[in-house]
Amino acid sequence: MSEPGYLITASPHLRGVDSTPKIMWHVVGSLVPIIGVATYLFGPSALLVTAASTLGAVLTERAFGKPGAWRDGSAMITGLLLGLCLPAGMPLWMPFLGSVFGIGFGKLIFGGLGQNVFNPALLGRAFLQAAFPVAITTWPAIEGVKWWSLRGPNLALPLMGNGGVDAVTTATPLGLMKFEHTTTSVGALAFGNVPGSVGETSAVIILLCGAYLAFRNYLNWRIPVSILLTVGAFSAILHLVDPRYPTAGFMVFSGGLMLGAVYMATDMVTSPIGNAGAWIFGVGIGALVVLIRIWGGLPEGVMYAILIMNAIVPSINRLVQPRVFGTRRRASA
Repeated sequence: MSEPGYLITASPHLRGVDSTPKIMWHVVGSLVPIIGVATYLFGPSALLVTAASTLGAVLTERAFGKPGAWRDGSAMITGLLLGLCLPAGMPLWMPFLGSVFGIGFGKLIFGGLGQNVFNPALLGRAFLQAAFPVAITTWPAIEGVKWWSLRGPNLALPLMGNGGVDAVTTATPLGLMKFEHTTTSVGALAFGNVPGSVGETSAVIILLCGAYLAFRNYLNWRIPVSILLTVGAFSAILHLVDPRYPTAGFMVFSGGLMLGAVYMATDMVTSPIGNAGAWIFGVGIGALVVLIRIWGGLPEGVMYAILIMNAIVPSINRLVQPRVFGTRRRASA
């Protein structure tokens, strides 16, 4: 029997050179310099926390996800990002548990990659925030600690004591601003020499890594740009009205805003599809960050701002849905 003269396949017929695993592993690679700076500042504890959260994410994906799905790199991204959102001194079983929750209830329960509503790493962090509020707000100091020393009870067993590990802790720049009305210099914030989460390191390095991903077209640059511009403009206006409010530079470079804007908010699955939606999405996140930081009960608001806007993404997509080619826009009622 001769071969058919025509091959009939479903669209799309033109395929790009970039696949999901390729994009995901490029994102993983871009996180390596950030983790390197964090390790330089927080010692081996930074590596231990990110390794524990990554292990929890990959094992959960492999055990309960689709066969072979754990190899595409998306679970590793979730684990790495969650680890970068946590204090370096956390007991390792907590980041592991957070990743299990983030992958299980933030991704697999919706059907896997491409169907989740919320960013799994941030959902895992929200779980840890609710379950272990003290551990997740205990920040190890940068200075006065030997590099090879653990920055907290990393090796403590679940629900046990601190394992005999002492740590020097301090307040973050956002905590000092919120509760003591003391600001930190923008230079220290930009280059990461401040206490905070593992990923609150060098804003400059995060921007450079994000620029690489934007150059490869692996993230929509409009989202981080709109977030940072909104936070800067909103903060500048408040500071002009009342100098007691922090400056735009402090608000932009402090906390987890840079990591959230570049890596969390730009998640292809949980962010809007079109460019117009990306601007709306970013402006909403930026406005919520400032509102929570200034008038909320917590010093940081990036996590909640992104999760709230994740829930609104379907509405944004419907709002800015482009006209189908060859049709007319429906007249509004």
